[in-house]
Amino acid sequence: MILSVPFFLALVTWQSARYGDLERELARMEEVQEEWVENNKRLIAGIVFYSSPQRIERIAREELGLRKKPPEEVLQIFVDGEAVND
Repeated sequence: MILSVPFFLALVTWQSARYGDLERELARMEEVQEEWVENNKRLIAGIVFYSSPQRIERIAREELGLRKKPPEEVLQIFVDGEAVND
């Protein structure tokens, strides 16, 4: 019985050290996760900005020289109940 006391003390010490290591690893992983979340937020904001209809229309008009067709220039052809735009 007396010989088992040092063994249990060593076991408790080892478990405490392992718990500390796992706690530090968890904190590091939470930091990495927060970085990923912030990066994703920035990427989503970029997607929203670059895909906005106003921006696309401005680029089409100013940089590509495109224009919207007036409704009278649009010809719709119906095939088997589906509209096909020209």
